[in-house]
Amino acid sequence: MSSGAGAGAGAGAGAGSLSYDRYCAEIGEQMGQLRAALAGADLSVTVPTCPEWTLGYLARHTGGAVRWVERLVAARATEDIPEEDVPGIRGPEGDDPAALDAWLAETAGLARETLAGVSAGTPVWTWAEPRNAGFWARRMTHELAIHRADAAIAAGVAYEVAPEVAADAIDEWLEIVQFVQRTEPGDGAAELRGAGRSIHLHATDAPAGLNAEWVIEFREDGFVWRRGHEKATVALRGPLTEVLLAFYRRRGLDGGGVEVLGERGVLEFWLERASFG
Repeated sequence: MSSGAGAGAGAGAGAGSLSYDRYCAEIGEQMGQLRAALAGADLSVTVPTCPEWTLGYLARHTGGAVRWVERLVAARATEDIPEEDVPGIRGPEGDDPAALDAWLAETAGLARETLAGVSAGTPVWTWAEPRNAGFWARRMTHELAIHRADAAIAAGVAYEVAPEVAADAIDEWLEIVQFVQRTEPGDGAAELRGAGRSIHLHATDAPAGLNAEWVIEFREDGFVWRRGHEKATVALRGPLTEVLLAFYRRRGLDGGGVEVLGERGVLEFWLERASFG
């Protein structure tokens, strides 16, 4: 599975657990933190979690995705808009840090203004339901949050994300993988089946009331998931941010941030077939 320009053409997610206003605010917040992670960094370094990319390319990819979505929403698009028809999607020429930072700031401003001018239910083309602006506000929140982690890892700076955003990112990725399993039989996600196995994700530091635990249950016709605390074939435990990064394969299972209990092979089976890159 691949993130693509907008995190995976052909993937799909639901409405999400946060409000539309919160998603819109998070796009600006995540972009600001991405710019902070890039400040003073060597843009030519390889991104360990996306080894075919440099840090400069990561910034352009992420900003370009936001520009593409802004154009879709601004145009109230009824079909996909090719990248070549999106103004400024490539960013400035070269890797001048100041020019790149200014482009990212401008990108965030454009997205904020456009998304604030519509409601979550405004019809817009998407790859899956719901076909509205709310879909894109949620998708870009997590596109930015995860690629900000990539940038932080490459630049060697700390990474934190709000617990409710991290939890919703896990929800969304489970929805995306489930959608791909249903609609793309040739994808690795189609292999995530077979009764009798399950995975439990357990955040050990979540604030009260967040219910940051998940159960993924394999069945013969696919998998199902739910929030909850249940015994499983294997458990992935740790702070919520570390669980998020391990689940997205941004951190390894043996780095000390998380603990794996039970049949590790079941978790590895999932990660190999539901990777986000």
